[in-house]
Amino acid sequence: MTEAFDAIIIGAGQAGPSLAERLAAAGQRVAIIERDQFGGTCVNTGCMPTKTLVASARAAHVVRNAARWGVQAPAMSVDMTAVKARADKVASDARTGLEAWLRGLPGCTVITGHARFTSRHTVEVGERRLSAGRIFINVGGRAAIPDLPGVGAVPVLTNASILRLDQLPRHLVVVGGSYVGLEFAQMYRRFGADVTVVEKGERLIGREDPEVSQAVREILEAEGVVVRTSAECIRFAPEGDDVAVGVSCADGAPVVVGSHVLLALGRRLNTGELGLDAAGIDVDPGGAIVVDDELRTSADGVWALGECNGRGAFTHTAFNDFEIVASNLLDGGGRRVTDRVPAYALFIDPPLGRAGMTETEARAAGKRVRIGIRPMSRVGRAVERGETAGFLKVVVDADTDAVLGAAILGVEGDEAIHSIIDGMALGASAATFRSIMHIHPTVAELIPTVFGELGDPG
Repeated sequence: MTEAFDAIIIGAGQAGPSLAERLAAAGQRVAIIERDQFGGTCVNTGCMPTKTLVASARAAHVVRNAARWGVQAPAMSVDMTAVKARADKVASDARTGLEAWLRGLPGCTVITGHARFTSRHTVEVGERRLSAGRIFINVGGRAAIPDLPGVGAVPVLTNASILRLDQLPRHLVVVGGSYVGLEFAQMYRRFGADVTVVEKGERLIGREDPEVSQAVREILEAEGVVVRTSAECIRFAPEGDDVAVGVSCADGAPVVVGSHVLLALGRRLNTGELGLDAAGIDVDPGGAIVVDDELRTSADGVWALGECNGRGAFTHTAFNDFEIVASNLLDGGGRRVTDRVPAYALFIDPPLGRAGMTETEARAAGKRVRIGIRPMSRVGRAVERGETAGFLKVVVDADTDAVLGAAILGVEGDEAIHSIIDGMALGASAATFRSIMHIHPTVAELIPTVFGELGDPG
């Protein structure tokens, strides 16, 4: 027997539960299917547990360096069991709270198990067969483990499995010098581990402008993280109880030996076992579900939200996907993915907040640009905090005065960047930003100043 619903949501990550609530409130009969942990990556292996660990690591760093602020702190130690327990509780509370809320939501049926399409409007979950006129896919992704030489012969960690550690690694080797890898690198260094970052590219976080990459490297190296870039010979081999990580065939020590290895080499989307062919749903070569500007797939009546659609691998983009779909279906909103300002952060300390295009991207797009930069050493809040690493940078179209992008690397950069995100979303020009009054003493108060210090067009 087929169970009929108005809407089926596959996956209870960031977008799914909120969409279930909106649709159910509109009088629709909704089924939401989750095969594993409610809350998706953010709640279970992403934002919530990792940022809880980042907070603990910062506390250790501040205590260890308290003398910088004229404070004499007692001897400091890190209890990794307690640190892990705190992160586990934050994630568990969010997960169980979300599941309980969904199960009590009127008009919503919660089903646990793996969903697979059998046709465009039907899915199977175990022995159950469900149908709906509208189906929404919200299945996310997981850590990728590339087939590197020797990787199957040694124990390796991912961003998920490393969260199960309750003891401090003696030497953590992080393979991958991008956003996830760098957060864990600094975190574990602050907990007291030796840490080496191994990156195949010429610089860390290669999608950023070179000066951002260099400043991030300097921040990490100042705390004792060893960085090895241009690692063209990444390979693995057991060495006693440790792991030997091949790094270079040319310069520097050819091998780094660590007690633990974290692979931070991208994501694999959870789209391969959904039976998408049976529904006529197209995917791109990377496994992302192809969607249009309103997140509709190639199959009529089917949408894809969140990481699985390849339009953003962040919690905030997934939630915005929900808002776009709900607004268009229920409110006549006419909202589109391309209306949003690209924005994200790197949550090292100090953090990097990013909005819009980098300078490199703008120039590659043929734009003539004007650049404004102010070092954090000239920002009062940073000086008062004694944390002056980083800078503010804005990218402006020299011909139209439109703001193309910005980076704030420094104290509270992940918060201050929202002033620029909001202004860009509202179409504010550089001239408008220059005229705005901000509160002193804050990091954001220097945003009008940096727009007033734009260089010559180029």
